[in-house]
Amino acid sequence: MKAKFLPYALLALILTTIHLAEAQQPKKIPRIGVLFRGGPGGSTLEAFRQGLHDLNYIEGKNIIIEYRFAKGNSERIPDLAADLIHKKVDLIITSGTAQARTIQQVTTTIPILVVVTGDPVGTGLVASLARPGGNITGFSIMSPELSGKRLELLKEAVPKITRVGVLWDALQPDNIHDFKTTQLAAGALGLKLQSLEVQRVEDLKGAFLVAVKQRLHALVVIGGGIINFHQKRILAFEVENGLPAIHEVLSFAEAGGLMAYGVNVPDLFRRSATYVDKILKGTKPADLPLQQPTKFEFVINLKTAKQIGLTIPQSVLFRADRVIK
Repeated sequence: MKAKFLPYALLALILTTIHLAEAQQPKKIPRIGVLFRGGPGGSTLEAFRQGLHDLNYIEGKNIIIEYRFAKGNSERIPDLAADLIHKKVDLIITSGTAQARTIQQVTTTIPILVVVTGDPVGTGLVASLARPGGNITGFSIMSPELSGKRLELLKEAVPKITRVGVLWDALQPDNIHDFKTTQLAAGALGLKLQSLEVQRVEDLKGAFLVAVKQRLHALVVIGGGIINFHQKRILAFEVENGLPAIHEVLSFAEAGGLMAYGVNVPDLFRRSATYVDKILKGTKPADLPLQQPTKFEFVINLKTAKQIGLTIPQSVLFRADRVIK
């Protein structure tokens, strides 16, 4: 009779051994790549890490993050992307339409999460906001729609201006839309616009010379890899030449720019952690709608206004979400 039960006992022993072996197998730790055209500074990465932490992802414990920075050199992005693929990352996070497109040329299978993109449909990055298709999804900053408003605020803050320069990174496809929208707004406001486009770091010096030669009254500064990476240099130029400026990127006002109006980018990076979580759990980027921003901010730096000898009208100050004193 005992022999009759031996197979069952043996089966139970085998199953127990299998379960023990599976329990001893280390779980695969997700590995994600972060690839930026600029550098590691700023509050965006801190916000991203906080978003991951809120979802119980602890860097170095149950998630690995591979950081790669092109430091303003777009030509490095394909090699940096290839390096991340060699590291077998589960997804790549980037910022900017041009960067996302470059990475997609390197891989069409690894999910790409682009956190800051202006017009992803118009630039052909995705098929639609609701159904992106392919291996890209992310968060739009809707920058073209904000460009006209940015110029209006500048005109209200400095009513006497007539000649305005637009400093922009022409390598970013979204910025073309930004510039064209700014042109339309300039015509409606009776302002003459001067393009100060840059494609390389070396172009900044030329843009500054044109601004001085043309005796521009103010600047609109549109973000981009070169612009953001050389924030200090641009802000120093504005102050030294007494040029009122409004920026697309909020951190410029926080760092000493006169004004900024735009999307709360750190908030987008914090929210992007939810998409990282979904992708790591198996959701395809093609099935994740491109999200649009929920927070817009108008920031005024009164310290800078004092430095350049400008008095901001009280009506404009009342409209600000934050006033830096």
